[in-house]
Amino acid sequence: MIRLEGVTKAFGAKQVLRGIDLDVETGESLVVIGGSGTGKSVLLKCILGLVRHDAGRILLDGEDVTRTDRDAFLARFGMLFQGGALFDSMPVWQNVAFRLLRGPGRLPKAEARAVAIEKLARVGLDADTAELYPAELSGGMQKRASLARAIAAEPDIIFFDEPTTGLDPIMSGVINALIREIVTEMGATAVTITHDMSSVRAIADRVAMLHAGKIRWHGPVSEMDAAGDSYLRQFITGAADGPIGTLR
Repeated sequence: MIRLEGVTKAFGAKQVLRGIDLDVETGESLVVIGGSGTGKSVLLKCILGLVRHDAGRILLDGEDVTRTDRDAFLARFGMLFQGGALFDSMPVWQNVAFRLLRGPGRLPKAEARAVAIEKLARVGLDADTAELYPAELSGGMQKRASLARAIAAEPDIIFFDEPTTGLDPIMSGVINALIREIVTEMGATAVTITHDMSSVRAIADRVAMLHAGKIRWHGPVSEMDAAGDSYLRQFITGAADGPIGTLR
């Protein structure tokens, strides 16, 4: 569904992506791992067109993303942002229904609210939560509300940016399980960026490790632990000694 061919991106003298070749198959869950500052978020932003890549091609269903109708292109995506990114001034249901209330094909307010409540229920939040404001929710509830927003418009592709950041281990497990269940139910294609190995094991069909602006290793999650790449081994074990080093 998504193909990157030789994608590069630099910010001034800093080369972030150095020729990324990567395929994401329809209906699979791909997790991109790598240390902080290795370009994971830039990679997602390039696919979405929030940042224009310098060279190479990014294809969605074989079509160059720079030549597509922008609104139709973005309508295919849902996004769970790292910090949740809920709007403080809106009640939860309006956050969840944000896309449904705006742009082409927008729904009447009552219908959009009903969809929002349905999606909140899917992530384990009751109807009373719909009228609360984000500041009235715990961190885990905010993350679940953000997940409900990501799936509200039934997207073909969902991006998850560090979905468990700031959550305790139990809530992280809840979010990981929800993501896996929802992606499977919807038949969506998912791309997750994370450094949380418990998320990798819970969410991934395949894993790609990004290091120094290139894909260092790529394969099924079932083969990750047995892979011989020393960079991957250091990352997944959290070892202080290895080719990655401890200071970057």
